[in-house]
Amino acid sequence: MTTENTILLVDDDPNILQVAGFAVNKAGYHTITAKNGKQALELFRAEQPDLIVLDIVMPEMDGVEVCRQIRAESDLPVIFLSSMDDDVDRIVGLELGADDYVTKPFSPRELVARIKAVLRRTNSRTATATSGHHQQQHRTLEYGALQLDLDCFQTFLKGAEVPLTATEFGIMKVLLSFPGKVFNRDQLMAGSGETFVSDRTIDSHIRHIRDKFRKAGGEPIETVHGVGYKVSLVIP
Repeated sequence: MTTENTILLVDDDPNILQVAGFAVNKAGYHTITAKNGKQALELFRAEQPDLIVLDIVMPEMDGVEVCRQIRAESDLPVIFLSSMDDDVDRIVGLELGADDYVTKPFSPRELVARIKAVLRRTNSRTATATSGHHQQQHRTLEYGALQLDLDCFQTFLKGAEVPLTATEFGIMKVLLSFPGKVFNRDQLMAGSGETFVSDRTIDSHIRHIRDKFRKAGGEPIETVHGVGYKVSLVIP
């Protein structure tokens, strides 16, 4: 089954571009490649891809700066490639709107699965926005002053929007589906659609969800040590 989605792969390692490009092409996507940040921005503007897989450490502008410039112009889905754990913590912490990240070394199968998951969420969001003008009421999950708009993929605290990535939104959707219920990491991974996410990665996402909500004036997630997490909204 083929798709018209175009994926921009960006990495200064030609072997990664070759291996990843082969896997992504085999999955039915059209791929274009860039070997540095400057070339990535040029192709982003000229080709208008549907998703970008973006390495962090590159010549001619690093991936973080590329993502920052893309975000100033577009909400194009971005998956970061990272070779160091410190990078992972850093990029998840940056409020650049990255949708996901994959740590090197990675399997081509994992990368394709991440691309499919992010595009599935993005396409669902786009379809909802297109048809939303005819809907009188959106599907929502609510707990106290916390609200998730499931149709528009938006999160609100006390009426103010809290910007979450697609993965973070998926985690919050799981937690709010049963307020007070404790979910372990496997359940959060499965419910958010992130099949290949590690325990440590879930913890990173939880940490940065908390950071975003604290800035908005609330703390939505409680850790149940040795078990997992639950939604337990506390607003000062």
